[in-house]
Amino acid sequence: MKIYRNLFNDIISPENLFSAWDKFKKGKRDRKDVQLFEWNLETNIFNLYRELSGKTYKHGLYHSFKISDPKPRNVQKAQVRDRIVHHALFQVINPLFEAGFVPASFSCRVGHGTHKGVQFLQNTIRKASKNGKVPCFALKCDIKKFFDTIDHDILLSILKKKVKDNSTICLLGEIISSFSSGYPILGKDRGVPIGNLTSQLFANVYLNELDQFLKQELKVGYYLRYTDDFLIISQDKRYLERMIPEIVSFLRVKLFLEIHKEKTKILKINQGIDFLGYVVFLRHKLVRTRTRKRIVRKFQGRIADCRRGFISKNSLSQSLHSYLGFFSHASSFNISENLKRQFFSFCDEWLC
Repeated sequence: MKIYRNLFNDIISPENLFSAWDKFKKGKRDRKDVQLFEWNLETNIFNLYRELSGKTYKHGLYHSFKISDPKPRNVQKAQVRDRIVHHALFQVINPLFEAGFVPASFSCRVGHGTHKGVQFLQNTIRKASKNGKVPCFALKCDIKKFFDTIDHDILLSILKKKVKDNSTICLLGEIISSFSSGYPILGKDRGVPIGNLTSQLFANVYLNELDQFLKQELKVGYYLRYTDDFLIISQDKRYLERMIPEIVSFLRVKLFLEIHKEKTKILKINQGIDFLGYVVFLRHKLVRTRTRKRIVRKFQGRIADCRRGFISKNSLSQSLHSYLGFFSHASSFNISENLKRQFFSFCDEWLC
């Protein structure tokens, strides 16, 4: 394992902080807190630099709100100055860990993502089943309240394996300890906030331990993961059944995590595998029924917003193209045409 030292000055340098600001501000320039920070940008950045270099920086409080994505989630929004620090840290630290992640990890990684994960799953199904000639099964698991139950001490100990820079570790510790969920165990703080860029890195670093255990120690052949959802594919159903207690034990003992027992299933490949909004078959993909209905409902809501003048026609058009892009990765001609008809019908009404 490669060890990294002397990272702190690269993280907190004014050049890196300004670069972090440039990446952070994209798509956020109309928000009041961002505008206020930008009003005195240079002063704010250099004040942040002085706090970081003088080791007096303290992470601020979070603003909590709920979203449906599609299930309800609590999102914690950090202050602008803290989010710039998150970006600055991510820009330097993430590449160091990225090189050690398994190729079958698809969440929040450049060149990976949802659609690459779905395509990888279909390719894996074809390989494991010898292009449909051999019956095949998938063990599907996800982790119970994953972001809320990441253990702070364990996370920091994993980061310390690669980062041997006390100042950087202290900064990582400040960010990790800035949030604690309502799920402590044995009095230990747990949880990272959904909403922090650094939480994406922390999630991948934390579950890379599981990836390495399955790939290196158990020699699992066909495996993929997206955040806390993961799959093992095999021709042998009994093999997958034997995997379950191994996974449960590793997660519980090494990472203080629990899998969803009711969501842990062994599925027949020919029935389709529900993953990341799609149902994946050997030769085609469908959009999950619940996802399809949610998109149609959201698009109808966008049309209603446009009719009332809350959003522009251009914004509505962008939403349409986004949804059509999602559907383009599956067999979804009819639903795509339905969305187009709704859009053009509204445009005709708008012109009248």
